[in-house]
This record gives sequence, C-alpha cells and structure tokens, in this order.
Amino acid sequence: MRPFRTARLPLRATLAALAGVSLVAAATPSRPAPDDVRTRVRYGGASKLGNGRARAYVITDAARGTPTEVGVALDEAALEGLPTSGMGHAVGHQGPDHELALPIPATAGVPFRWASLNWNVGGHEPPGVYDTPHFDFHFYTIDKAKRDARIVLANPRYAAEADRLPAEEFRPQHGLVLGPPGAKPSDVAVPLMGVHWIDVRAPELQGLLGKPERARPFTATFIYGSWDGEFIFAEPMVTRAHLLAKKDATDPAVRDQVIPVGTAARAQAAGYWPGAYRITWDAGKKEYRIALTQLTKKQ
Repeated sequence: MRPFRTARLPLRATLAALAGVSLVAAATPSRPAPDDVRTRVRYGGASKLGNGRARAYVITDAARGTPTEVGVALDEAALEGLPTSGMGHAVGHQGPDHELALPIPATAGVPFRWASLNWNVGGHEPPGVYDTPHFDFHFYTIDKAKRDARIVLANPRYAAEADRLPAEEFRPQHGLVLGPPGAKPSDVAVPLMGVHWIDVRAPELQGLLGKPERARPFTATFIYGSWDGEFIFAEPMVTRAHLLAKKDATDPAVRDQVIPVGTAARAQAAGYWPGAYRITWDAGKKEYRIALTQLTKKQ
C-alpha cells in the first residue's frame, strides 16, 4: 500500500460518513486444519529475504483436490538482516525499492498467479497509523508482465485505467478507495500496484473516524486492489513485530490468527477467493505464514 497524499484532517472527512460500521474481529475460532495427511502443501520457487528466504505456497485438500489456502512462507531467518534503508511507496516514486516476485504453484481453481512481497523499512503515511516497519503481500490475478507494462506512469492511459472502477457487485463489503474528498482514483493510484481499497472497519483507522476509544495500533490489515475495472490483487499487510510475536505466543488463537475479510457477491476472476486471512508460526516447518484462507469458490 502507498502513503496517503493528504493530511489527517481530509482523511477524517473522507471516512466520517462510514463511522457507524463495526470493527473487524481480531480473530475467529474457525481455523484451517493443521497440515497433515488430509492436506497437501506445494511451494513455489524461493527468493532470498533478509538472512533467509521467502516462497509462495498452495495448500489443497488431498481428498477433494480443492485449494484451501494460498500464502507466503518466510523461514525463521527471513525477518533478520532486512534492508534498513530505501523507499517504500512514496509520491512520485515509480515503485517500491524492496520487492520480491514469488511464483504461486499453478493450481486448479486458484485465481492468483504470483505474489509480490514488499518490505517497507519505515512504513508510510498517514502518521501514527502505518508508519511502522511492515510487509505488504500482494496476491495478483494478473501476470507480472501485464502489471509492469500497464500500472506505470509511462502508460498514456494510466489515469483512465485507474479511474475505471469495478462494478458494484464485485466490490467487497465495507470497501472504500481511500483518498481525500473529491479525489479521483488516479490521484491515489500506486505505480506497480494499483488502486487500493481498504476495509473501513480496520481498527487502526478508528481514530481517524472520530472513535479513539475503539482504535488500536496497526499490526495487520487487509486491502483489495483494482485496475481498469477489475480487482487484481488481495493484500494482507503485516508489521514485522506482529509476525515475530507469533513464534513465542502460547495462546493458540494468537499464534495462529485468522481474521475475516469483506467479500463481494461475485468475483471477476472465477475461482476460490478468501473469506479470511491468516498469520501464523508453523513450529514444525519453522516458518511464518501469511495467507489467504477460508477459500470459497466464486463465479
């Protein structure tokens, strides 16, 4: 996700009309089954991250052959030795400085083709919300070559494609293109990413909604992204500190956290779409996992 181009006051005005919505639950008791003989895990190629590696994966139900989870796995050393300088998402910057392109194993019914992992050294705007070291995990339904050719400022149709939003039936519940009042999507689009749709129930945004008693510091949030009338990515965004805390957590609901997301009535890219995202530490494989889970088939 990119920084917002406005100060906190315009952002507050943009969200004020939606202030009555409820917060997302921090976790849900409905969790995926542990990896065992009933499931199959397939990994894509690995890329170096910090002192370790990152790779995308798909979990399928072994009996039914249907996907149950799509995610990114970071081994135990990947959160150490990360870059300490460089830009994340800055206005006028063509793209993030720290990005890994991770291939997702081709699996029937999975609409996501690859995952982009972005490391934001110092976070980004707005101040006091997302300005902490964190990762973006974009799961794309379009291939990288198409993204790199079209979602760039050099594209003469950049503004027109950004401003063309998906039809209402494809928009997630509680989703909003976040930007100042009266701004066009092209004003807040991010090169090499797209137009970001945030869930207005997100706890870290409640202070901007005038509900400071409900606000909680950003640890994890979920975003959808669109381009040229289509939703092209689903994105968990997680702080490094929140990931590290999973390893030593003794409460199973904390160690293996599943957070529901807003969903749409229909999907433009047919296949299995998430009803939640998952952040966990797998002690057996010694890896952190950030995933789209509770997959449901949509047409």
